[in-house]
Amino acid sequence: MSVNAASSVGPVRWTIVLAVVLTAVLEVLDSTIVNVALPQIQAAFGITNDQTVWILTSYIVASVVVMPLTGFFVRMFGRRRLINSAIIGFATFSALCGLSWSVEIMVACRLGQGIFGAFLIPLSQSILFDSFPKEKRGQAMAFFGLGVVVAPVLGPTLGALLTEYFSWRAVFYVNLPIAAFALTMMSGELRSEDTKRIKVDWAGLALMVGAIASLQLMLDLGESRDWFASRLIQVAAIIMIACATSFVLRGRGKADNIIDFSLFRDRSFAGANVAILGFGVAMFGSIAILPLFVQGLLGYPVLDAGFLFIPRGIAGGISMVLTGSVLVSRFDPRKLLAVGLVMTGTGNILLGLLNLNAGFWDLAVPGIISGLGMGLFFVPMSTLAFQNIGPNRQDEASGIYGVTRSLGSSVGIALVGWQVASRMQFHYATLASGITPFDPAARAWLAPLGLDPASAEGAAQIAAQIQQQASLLAFQDAFFLTGAAAFLMLPVVLILQRPKASAAPAMAH
Repeated sequence: MSVNAASSVGPVRWTIVLAVVLTAVLEVLDSTIVNVALPQIQAAFGITNDQTVWILTSYIVASVVVMPLTGFFVRMFGRRRLINSAIIGFATFSALCGLSWSVEIMVACRLGQGIFGAFLIPLSQSILFDSFPKEKRGQAMAFFGLGVVVAPVLGPTLGALLTEYFSWRAVFYVNLPIAAFALTMMSGELRSEDTKRIKVDWAGLALMVGAIASLQLMLDLGESRDWFASRLIQVAAIIMIACATSFVLRGRGKADNIIDFSLFRDRSFAGANVAILGFGVAMFGSIAILPLFVQGLLGYPVLDAGFLFIPRGIAGGISMVLTGSVLVSRFDPRKLLAVGLVMTGTGNILLGLLNLNAGFWDLAVPGIISGLGMGLFFVPMSTLAFQNIGPNRQDEASGIYGVTRSLGSSVGIALVGWQVASRMQFHYATLASGITPFDPAARAWLAPLGLDPASAEGAAQIAAQIQQQASLLAFQDAFFLTGAAAFLMLPVVLILQRPKASAAPAMAH
């Protein structure tokens, strides 16, 4: 066994549990904490919106490309060397991001962060699985979920606080003490492993990198480049389709393929990847546009917008612990999944029913419902996904599962961004078409202001009101879309195998 952890008859080493959870927090926190500081970074470097996007894109592309190679690098270097190197590398590039003096240096350092950060989630997950006996994996995933799911939810809050009271550079420096503590806690807990020389399938590696990088580039830049109206997006789509098709056709039945396709023969693992993709769209899509909705349209200050995520994060944490410790041992995990999807979808749809007069708790309550759904979904899903995966393939399966989760979040962010932009234009055109300078309602609305619809000032007032209402309707459509994404995953639950009685997670002490 690669980890000096508990077997089914030994105690759980809580030091390594804390270490791997903190390690996972390092990676997922950076997926959302930086977003809040982007306006300050843009002002500091004097850069455009397109250049600012690359600060996010570089990190995500590097992470998604490298993550599925986790199993390959574990076989080559060993789990202990790889995770220690990943933590040190991630912390080093975090410090360099904080010290950056230009956008070019920042993007290069974000690439380094993404490369080393890619290994943290799958390695943490597989180590945690080895640290718990099989019957307590629900408990293990509850602790893991606290880091992986709750951290990105609370990321905007922490980012807002650090940016408001310190500097945008603090959102990178905060990684350093977390990394140091995780590395200290992990020291001595992992055994050295025998490594072996592996023949690298360079052609397969190039095809996989080309497919994933092109897809991620499309998702990150599509909305700002008007999708397929852009030559860059067209070229990226062609490269993605060509590389993905060649990679799949070439790798089927190939024993030394860079990715083991036989993992998808397990219907639970295959179904779990589909479900986590859809759940990523539902969860991260709504989280991505909520700050834009409350700050840009409702006029909330940045700190209030950040605090809005606290109730959701607390609800998610409580749900994780309760599900992993109690519920998953007493109920069919597939039923818990279904309830989690329904609650997540319901929370997003409730956000879509809000209007411009929505108060703090009007926004927070749907978040609480979605947060409770997160715990009910994440814990049993992770347990079911890996129930038939042997220890020797745990690292590779975790890497693939992590990539699917990341792609789900990227698809969700790209989808809602496109939805808001396109539906805003549609609603503006629809609303504007029904208003003329001779409209009695328009005249009555402007009368208290002493304005006439035919005047320049009156027309500007009407245009601003139409724009505001069109924006509200566009955000409502986007929230409804993320809610629908959660409900559409319900049939996938039927694909998953129910765990055997002997493998059901036991109730925590």
